[in-house]
Amino acid sequence: MRLSLASAVATFAVAIVLYPLLSGGGWFWGALGAVAVVFGASVLSGKLALPAWAAPFVGVLAMLLYITAVFTGTKAWALLFPTTDSIPHLAKLYAAGWTDIQRFAAPVPSNTGVSLLTTTGVGGIAIIVDLLATRLRRAALAGLPLLALVTVPATILSDPIGWPSFIIAALGFTGLLIADGRERIGHWGRAVLVRRTRHATSGPRDTADTRGLRLSGKRIGFAAIGVALVLPALVPTMEPFQPFTFGVGGSGRGDGGNSITIPDPVAGLKGQLQLPEKRTVLTYSNSDNQPRYLRIYSLDVFDGEQFRMTPPKGAPENRTENGPLPRPPGLGDSTPVQEVNTKIQISEEVEDLRFLPTPYPASQVRADGDWRADVGSLMVFTTEEDASGMEYEVSSIEPKPTPELLAASQPAAADRVDQKLLELPPGFPQEIRDLADSTTSKAKNQYEAATMIQELFTDKTNGFTYSLQTQGQNNNALVDFLIYSKTGYCEQYAAAMALLARAVGIPARVAIGYTGGSKVENGFQVTTADMHAWPELYFEGAGWLAFEPTPTASAPLGQGTARVPGYTVRPTEQSSNPSGPDNTVNPEVGEVPTLNPNALRNIRELEQDRLAGNGSLMVEEGMPLWGKIGLGAAALLLLLLVPAAMRLVTRSRRVRSLSWKVSGPSDEVTARTARVSPPVAAAWAELDDVLCDYGMARQPSETPRALARRLTEQLEFDADAATAIAAISTAVERVLFAREPGVIDPLKPHLKTVRRALADTVTRGRRLRAALLPPSTMQRIRGLGEKLLDGFDRLENIRLRRGGSEEETSSRELVNR
Repeated sequence: MRLSLASAVATFAVAIVLYPLLSGGGWFWGALGAVAVVFGASVLSGKLALPAWAAPFVGVLAMLLYITAVFTGTKAWALLFPTTDSIPHLAKLYAAGWTDIQRFAAPVPSNTGVSLLTTTGVGGIAIIVDLLATRLRRAALAGLPLLALVTVPATILSDPIGWPSFIIAALGFTGLLIADGRERIGHWGRAVLVRRTRHATSGPRDTADTRGLRLSGKRIGFAAIGVALVLPALVPTMEPFQPFTFGVGGSGRGDGGNSITIPDPVAGLKGQLQLPEKRTVLTYSNSDNQPRYLRIYSLDVFDGEQFRMTPPKGAPENRTENGPLPRPPGLGDSTPVQEVNTKIQISEEVEDLRFLPTPYPASQVRADGDWRADVGSLMVFTTEEDASGMEYEVSSIEPKPTPELLAASQPAAADRVDQKLLELPPGFPQEIRDLADSTTSKAKNQYEAATMIQELFTDKTNGFTYSLQTQGQNNNALVDFLIYSKTGYCEQYAAAMALLARAVGIPARVAIGYTGGSKVENGFQVTTADMHAWPELYFEGAGWLAFEPTPTASAPLGQGTARVPGYTVRPTEQSSNPSGPDNTVNPEVGEVPTLNPNALRNIRELEQDRLAGNGSLMVEEGMPLWGKIGLGAAALLLLLLVPAAMRLVTRSRRVRSLSWKVSGPSDEVTARTARVSPPVAAAWAELDDVLCDYGMARQPSETPRALARRLTEQLEFDADAATAIAAISTAVERVLFAREPGVIDPLKPHLKTVRRALADTVTRGRRLRAALLPPSTMQRIRGLGEKLLDGFDRLENIRLRRGGSEEETSSRELVNR
């Protein structure tokens, strides 16, 4: 039963790490009940002596009855047993829960469907852990399903797992290992090389004594947990990859060759938009003083779940230092272009950024270091450098296509564009294909089809709105976004338009980077709130062109600095709208349009302002590196001074007044003295601590008078010191042995004299150690730790059933013989 209980506790302790993913408490109680049910099934299997392979089936049956009773009890027979009505209802709840998980960003509301999924998942993990640890006696192997549970929040959330939940999970698994070790040793013999503890020599000797070994195992386990908490603060962190991170280590370095492999850039897009404050990413200025989108990544492969980036390749001849970059794919000589020079300064707070933000298409990049251009996408990347704090210049040739030129563009030939830019995965939803066909049914060419798809999102009458409270690009999420909820942020808008374009035969991909940012005195400032995703569509003769389906500044709560390119609006629509769209993605030379201040702000800030009732937010600058180092050093210093502070508090409490309290060693002399005279007991306890701090510990069998005599002779005390220690020892003996101790003079002056005399007899290093790391205090800390571990021992010794099995008793007797 011990292993069954330890398995259940470990599973639920690890399940607590799910709390950042779910809101509300429904999932918590459901998961707790599932673990309890699996524990009961495990105990029943043990009572019935079922074989190991049969125990999981009992657990599965118990789980089925449990979820039926909790979630579909009204449709079950006797509120417990599944029926033809309850099983379909369970299936609907599972489907609804799965849909909600795909729709909502963490924390997901723990409604009935989500709670059912969570309960079933935790219960399944509990069954596997019980099978491995209790039935197969492979407790260490049981850590694998527990690790799988931990990876769920680790892979979904951009923030690391909180240390309280990590400690609880680690303690749960450590307890499982300890319980398994105790069972093994208790069955097969006496422990060897056991450290003698307070309880190591007590208790019956007819069975193996495992208490000392358990104490050592706990110390090792707790020390490992402590190291796991402290060590990551001293080494580069390994967090879920973001396109770049502020103040944390990241990923992105390749194998040192001409290619670089990085995780999915989409992972950090939403995290940047949801940062509690704007952080400056870069500033830039250009030759025509117009804002421009700055692209970092080009995602060209849709795998059915999300858009991904083909790892870029850059040959040595494609180094930026070698001159102009390769010509943009698809850009013909007949398409007018505008040459623009841009100077960009990356913030020093940006770390591990190995792709340069550049206006597309860049024709030349002047940057220090080994930077290379991917021929197909013109992404500029490195395998060695870091763009943090970097300043570089970019020359770009921006296509300036007219609607007439794009309307005359012919579909791309198969040999002119990579077919992966047209591919849709198997099982692509028919609803999305039908939507693409109906949206573009009146289009006369691919250009009109592209603009109609964009109008699907930008036309307010279609009901699309901007919100960060959603996520996902997979088939189910896209169907929900396009057909039902019509709510999302730039990731959904960009992916949806790219897929609709592919569905009607237009090559499309998704770009991730930054919008043009906000106008400042010497150019433009780009912050984390400006991070953005947008689709790029291919037209023969013009190449890759940016479109903007995401609601912009003109829409309520839109992407503040997003702008619709002028060439993406058909002439008939421009004539019907005198103001026209914002043409600043491909701007003409002239003044930058003045926008409402709120138009340059992220949806988060507008929502926060509306709740707070004010019109602005103060942007707090990040702490510089030297400040973080200083805080870390101060925290470490304070930690090292804790024992000294504890010793100082103890000493001052003892000598404060006549109402001294005993807080010294719990020896018999001090305890007996305290019952008669607390002031004398305090003086004796302080003398005991001083001797311990200076390495002159009192012998347990030594009387106060014998101690005074030994110290006076060995240390050659002068008359004052000898008189002082004699006065203390005499006062202690009078309190201990005299019927009436009489009046005892204050011992504070004598104690001070003795302490000074003892300090004069030791080295400076010993005095420094006594002040900073006093051994007497360290012994108390160690004693508290041992009491805590002894408490765990007592909890483990609680028997949930009376006695043990006859088989266990007989095996122990056989071994001990």
